[in-house]
Amino acid sequence: MTTVLKDYQHKYSSAELTRDGNGVLLVQFHTNGGSLIWSETAHRELAGLFGDVADDRDNRVVILTGKGPNFITETDNASLSDVGTPNGWDKIYFEGRRMLRNLLDIECPVIGALNGPVTEHCELILLSDVVLCSESATLKDGPHFANGLVPGDGINLLLPLVMGLNRARYFLLMGQRLSANEMLDVGIVSEVLPPSQLLARANEIAKLWAAKPSLTLKYTRTALVHTMRKLMIDQLGYGLALEGNALVAMGTENFEFLPQD
Repeated sequence: MTTVLKDYQHKYSSAELTRDGNGVLLVQFHTNGGSLIWSETAHRELAGLFGDVADDRDNRVVILTGKGPNFITETDNASLSDVGTPNGWDKIYFEGRRMLRNLLDIECPVIGALNGPVTEHCELILLSDVVLCSESATLKDGPHFANGLVPGDGINLLLPLVMGLNRARYFLLMGQRLSANEMLDVGIVSEVLPPSQLLARANEIAKLWAAKPSLTLKYTRTALVHTMRKLMIDQLGYGLALEGNALVAMGTENFEFLPQD
């Protein structure tokens, strides 16, 4: 059984949304039905999407995942060709702050189901309250230091919390790639599952949670993300400003996010 969402169900091309009769909202990020390709459209849309999800109080649990074999490993460079200009980066700065703020403003528990390799914007999954992981998943920070950019878009704040300060700095500076089991070992994810069982397990947990009282769901999520929300409010803008300043200083109006191996 599915329920009708408010007017945002078909509003965004970068995500497919369905909600069951228990109030469990499944958000599947994609590009044309396959793995999400990061682009100007995705960056712009996800900021609004998370705001709409947060505003819909009929959502009792949210599951975030991706379609296809990867979570995010590709970038549409042409759509982001102006990020090396002041006005181009100002758009990234505006949308980037809204995207993570709105994600953390969702007032019901969030389950992240990492369906495959991720090299960009892993925070979209790792900011979840419980993170499940496919055996096929890997984690690498592709766009930033390894590609000549400052890691200032929130990953610099998130990873030290979930994996420890020194491990996070090594990961970001060395371009390290972690397997699913390595992510489990350092506490980035909580469970590693065969790909065919990932969504079933996410739905199993979501159904269990959705049976809880509404205010228990709302206030537990609020309590658990309070520290991260405060950290993002205080420091995300600063990190994005540092990243943008270094990028603009390169004079790279046609900067490219290099393909990730």
